[in-house]
Amino acid sequence: MTDIHDLTRRLQRQSDSKIVLYVGDGLGGLPLSPGGRTELESANTPHLDALAQRGVLGMSIPVLPGIAPGSGPGHLGLFGYDPLKYDIGRGVLEALGIDFALTGRDVAIRGNFCTVDASGNITDRRAGRIASDIAAKLCEKLDTITIPGVEVFVRHVKEYRAVIVFRAEGLGGDVDDTDPQRTGVPPLSPKGNDPASEKTAGICAEFLRHAAD
Repeated sequence: MTDIHDLTRRLQRQSDSKIVLYVGDGLGGLPLSPGGRTELESANTPHLDALAQRGVLGMSIPVLPGIAPGSGPGHLGLFGYDPLKYDIGRGVLEALGIDFALTGRDVAIRGNFCTVDASGNITDRRAGRIASDIAAKLCEKLDTITIPGVEVFVRHVKEYRAVIVFRAEGLGGDVDDTDPQRTGVPPLSPKGNDPASEKTAGICAEFLRHAAD
């Protein structure tokens, strides 16, 4: 069976034409009442209307019907890659997005700044959409964290987003997310799903202890 990407490469031709792909991520909504209009239908959208009239519209299901993918799998699906086949972690995408040069000894982690209360429970999973200049200074401070046997890099991406890179031999990347996806509870503990990833999870836990200080 012919691989779709091999077929595409054989058919494509060099061209000076430019394509703008506009993705209305997060614009979808539901009517407040049956038969009513959605937020987008109610909004004044002259520029979107003009693009719709002059461009080509389409609907994409990045993974499977009924699955709301994260940004990583969603972007892979939009660009023609099967997210179920190409499992690329969000940390790698974030690192590449800021031109951080990864090596074969690296594990890249996407991080969010969050706020917690006196009991350690999360009050805001995005730290109130913290300003980029403040978050950048926090990343500079976190970049000074030292862990024996591991190189630690912390780089700011945008607003509450950051990328953390651990560089050492024998690290695995199959570590569960520490974000519980809700407020009112503490962050989850890092958990590796194989021996190499357990080593990474231990490093991550130590990093988080330093960060909390």
